[in-house]
Formats: sequence, structure tokens, C-alpha cells
Amino acid sequence: MIAVLLHEVIRTLLVLPSVLLRSEATKDAELLVLRHENATLRRQLAGPVRYEPSARFWFAALPGLVAPPGSTTSSSPCT
Repeated sequence: MIAVLLHEVIRTLLVLPSVLLRSEATKDAELLVLRHENATLRRQLAGPVRYEPSARFWFAALPGLVAPPGSTTSSSPCT
């Protein structure tokens, strides 16, 4: 599990500069694609989703990266 978490941290650190240099339109398009993929995968699953501990770690950390505390914008989806 430590190796998986370490791999995710390194991969995220290597991808981070490309994410920060993208335009807002590109980020919005990627979010729409990811939401569509998520909805499609949820329809295909018969039971509840079971996440790995490393995935749970990132899900807990991401809201702080998307909308810092005290931000006036909401990070909720527009669906």
C-alpha cells in the first residue's frame, strides 16, 4: 500500500505543472469528460463503489486544492 501511495504522489507531482499551465477552457472540457466517464461507469456497476485507501487519500486532499478555504467560488458540479 505504501508503494501505491508513493507512486500516486510522484505521478501527481510530475503531472502538476502541466495542469497548472492549462487554460480554463481546457480544464472545463476535461471536467466534462471525466464527469461523463464517471456517470457511465456508475451505470455499469451493480453494487457500491469500493475505493482503494490511496484513492481515498486523494479524494480527501483534492477539495483543498480545488477551492482553498475562504474562497468565494463553489466546487459543486453544475448538473
